[in-house]
Amino acid sequence: MKYRKIILLLLCVIINVINGCKEDKWLERQPRNILTDDQVWKDPILIQALLANYYDRLPSLQGVFSSTGASEYDDAMWSGHLDQNGRNDFAFGDSFGRYWDYTLIRDINLTLENIAQYSGTIGEVKRKQFNAELRFMRAFIYFELVKRMGGVPLVTKQLIYNYSGDATPLQVPRSKESEIYDFVFSETEAIKEDFAETGSSRTRANKFITLALQSRAMLYAASTAKYNSLTTNISLPGGEVGIPVEKANDYYQKSLTASQAIIASPNYALYNTAGTSRGENFYKLLMDKSSKEIIFAKDFATGKVHGFTYDNVVRSFRADIEGSSMISPSLSLVESYDYLDGTKGTLRDKDVNGDYIVYNSMSDIFANKDGRLAGTVVLPGSSFRGAQIDVQAGVAQWVNGAYQLRTGTLGSIFTDGKKLTGFDGPRIDDQYVSATGFYLRKYVSENSQDGVRPSLASNWWSWFRLGEIYLNAAEAAHELGISTAKDYINTLREVHGGFPPNSITTLTNDIIRNERRIELAFEDHRYFDLKRWRIAHQVWNGSETDPNAVVWGLYPYRISRPGHPDDGKFLFQRTRSVRFRRARFFQLLNYYSSIDQAVLNNNPKLVRNPFH
Repeated sequence: MKYRKIILLLLCVIINVINGCKEDKWLERQPRNILTDDQVWKDPILIQALLANYYDRLPSLQGVFSSTGASEYDDAMWSGHLDQNGRNDFAFGDSFGRYWDYTLIRDINLTLENIAQYSGTIGEVKRKQFNAELRFMRAFIYFELVKRMGGVPLVTKQLIYNYSGDATPLQVPRSKESEIYDFVFSETEAIKEDFAETGSSRTRANKFITLALQSRAMLYAASTAKYNSLTTNISLPGGEVGIPVEKANDYYQKSLTASQAIIASPNYALYNTAGTSRGENFYKLLMDKSSKEIIFAKDFATGKVHGFTYDNVVRSFRADIEGSSMISPSLSLVESYDYLDGTKGTLRDKDVNGDYIVYNSMSDIFANKDGRLAGTVVLPGSSFRGAQIDVQAGVAQWVNGAYQLRTGTLGSIFTDGKKLTGFDGPRIDDQYVSATGFYLRKYVSENSQDGVRPSLASNWWSWFRLGEIYLNAAEAAHELGISTAKDYINTLREVHGGFPPNSITTLTNDIIRNERRIELAFEDHRYFDLKRWRIAHQVWNGSETDPNAVVWGLYPYRISRPGHPDDGKFLFQRTRSVRFRRARFFQLLNYYSSIDQAVLNNNPKLVRNPFH
């Protein structure tokens, strides 16, 4: 009897539990830590969140706001912590610039297929918008691949292993180099009218951002086709490397057409603030988030910040004992900026007899230079954040009929009771202080709080801006023999540099190439420009006497010559920091990076790049 009661009691409990389960339907509840396909692909907000992740992963050569990357060419040297001085002591290795990221491509292909399968309820306009953004990013990535590796496997669908033991179907061979560029063009052409929701966006793809990619990619394809055939002639029999020269003009025309469409759009304008010096105007075009010059940017905000200002603020403006001054701009970059009267930008530090030229103030030697110089570099004798910087290498003391150069530690005092060496250097063998006499201004925020950890800075990074598009148009038009090509350069020089109208009457390749160097300095162009023109091995030739292969500085000295009219004035000495140990050396094998051995092992259909 007792057991019968217990059994009846258990049955009642079970019935109540089951009834309770039906009441709450908890057995049918979805897990709270897993999103289903239906939940993700039918929710525009979740899809947009996924796209934000992909935008954040778009590649650049060495990462957005990379101080280390920017100090490895001829525009600058590394002057940060001594333990990374290898950046001043290296030859470009065979893997330099390597990029082989199919993870992001796979993610994008998967997203495209899932949107096609599950997202019918979100509406056609929104589906086309998402589809176009994903295809833009995939084209962007393939452009990043081809300009470093040459032709790569073109994968536009998920590759799914069938557990048969045969991996052959997953082993896709490399396409021709030209086929990857053609893919970038055809994709951007196919989607450019599909961006119904992001027409005015600077951070999500739209028609003009797509055209900007076209403008740049087609210019790269064209110049690679033309100048590889004229100079290096690097190729593979299957076309994985090397583009037929006869394709060059078609690519130039495609680049020019895309550039002209952007320039004609009222959405964009060269940054030109009335009543502002050209240096200040040029500096602010990248810092002002309302700027109509910016076409596409990677944005930052509170909670998502970067340390570029912390890394590169002028030494005496730093907030703690680490960081500051990691990039020291080079003398060769500074001298690339012409004088406004049209003369070459070589600084006048000595006369024809080899004697020092004396200046009343440090800033006088830079007077009447292209305004873009002051917007890119903090020069000796100039200000930063509204305060004078303290640059002075030392004292030039007149002894027995000649100047002897004296230097000291930062902030030291000379025997005359006046300054010997400034708190901002420069110093030839120190860390976290300029090694060249110059500091970086471009992208370094003038907001003092932006250099403080952990809040740091939130100014954005420009992927594409109108200044580049003008340069792309000029180069493409010049290569096509169009006489108005110089107009694009003249407009840019007038608005950004402060030159008079029509300052260039005869356009040459040398002028175009110099304009790109000074306009786009520290914006991730220099390395790829020299590669596509096939002159990188000539400019970074490993010669210890070449001013482009070696980074030099220009050190200012106060004259100590009591009783003489030059006493208290300044002279300049060209100086090579002892921290810069080896001339830049780019070899023919660096035009295409090596493919990692593990990748080759996994896919026997891949052919190696030349010289690797």
